[in-house]
Amino acid sequence: MERRADREGPPLSASVRPAIESPDSPAGIAVRLSAVSAGYGTRVALTDLSLDVKSGSLLAIIGPNGAGKSTLLKVIAGLLRPFAGSVEVLGGPPGGQAKRIAYVPQAENVDWSFPVTVGDVVMMGRVPLIGPLRSPSSLDKQAVHRALDTVGMQGSVDRQIGALSGGQRRRVFLARALAAGPDLYLLDEPVTGVDVTTQEELMDVLEAEAQAGRTVIATTHDLAFAAKRFHQAAFVNGRVIAAGPATLVMDPELLSATYGGHVIVLPTGDRTVIDDAHHHDDAPPGQRHFHDDGTRP
Repeated sequence: MERRADREGPPLSASVRPAIESPDSPAGIAVRLSAVSAGYGTRVALTDLSLDVKSGSLLAIIGPNGAGKSTLLKVIAGLLRPFAGSVEVLGGPPGGQAKRIAYVPQAENVDWSFPVTVGDVVMMGRVPLIGPLRSPSSLDKQAVHRALDTVGMQGSVDRQIGALSGGQRRRVFLARALAAGPDLYLLDEPVTGVDVTTQEELMDVLEAEAQAGRTVIATTHDLAFAAKRFHQAAFVNGRVIAAGPATLVMDPELLSATYGGHVIVLPTGDRTVIDDAHHHDDAPPGQRHFHDDGTRP
């Protein structure tokens, strides 16, 4: 969990990029997956998955570990070719609009020991726009500083990325995505492991992007936060179980169908829902357990 003392400067500010004036297709669909199956080698992670994501969506992808959430983002980003099915991203094939897409992987998939500064990391978001063997222009440098300012990390441009806290690293990688000026954000667990205030601030930035017509697709394990801050949700476990408004995250039948096993609802403050992998006989006081057959102890 990130400490509040790790944050720098004033509260985070929203992006100032102009709004998108027109959708990417006549139907206003930013991403369309039809009967997609994908995986790694002989291991299948997604089977017959279909999903439409409208332009301007703020979509949470939820599901248990191993459900294929990260695989789904990689397929959309064009980083993983599906075994079967069709994928359309921003009106074309995946990977065909790389300059308009920002993909941020999970924090544990990054080599934090690599000797690179915060400014270097954020400038990486500009590389598709700069082109090969070209130096950053003054506009590129302005975009980097603006993105760092947006996420409250403007004072760390020369710090080594490995010297930052976990929460600071997440803000820097969001800044890299912002610096790219994308129309589609693909974010794998973007607010995991940070304090509640920083979660809210980062989501304010992403919500501003969605309101400007850009599309945000993010995986998350924090189901209560998904219900509170996202606009739509897709329940994924190898396929799309259901998709609709984010309020569906609190539907016990959908949770049971998506997670199998156990799901615990903790009625303290804002309702918090977590995946419960352990086995038990009786629920502790103050908890309600939902099982894969829909029964409630």
